[in-house]
Amino acid sequence: MVHDKAHELAAELKNSQEYRDYLAAKAKVEQNQELTAALNDYQGKQFELQRRQMLGEESGADMMGQMQSLYAILARDPLAAEYLQAQMRFAMMVNDVYGILAEVVKI
Repeated sequence: MVHDKAHELAAELKNSQEYRDYLAAKAKVEQNQELTAALNDYQGKQFELQRRQMLGEESGADMMGQMQSLYAILARDPLAAEYLQAQMRFAMMVNDVYGILAEVVKI
């Protein structure tokens, strides 16, 4: 029963407007190799910053500055901005689902 509900939730997420918007923006971005490389670089740095924060390591002002500069450059490109916004909306929806589960299931 729980597995069935999990599969239903997965199908709902997959069919959500947020996910469809994300996939559409991602498909557009993938047609531009330079933009794809820039976004991959940004996301790699973002992941590294999050990893450092989770481990309690010093992130460094220079890394934060790099992230802000790179984001500002990317946000000027309408396609990159569309992709980043779509990705953020989908991530927020998934995070909300995790939050709901965390409220109910306390381990």
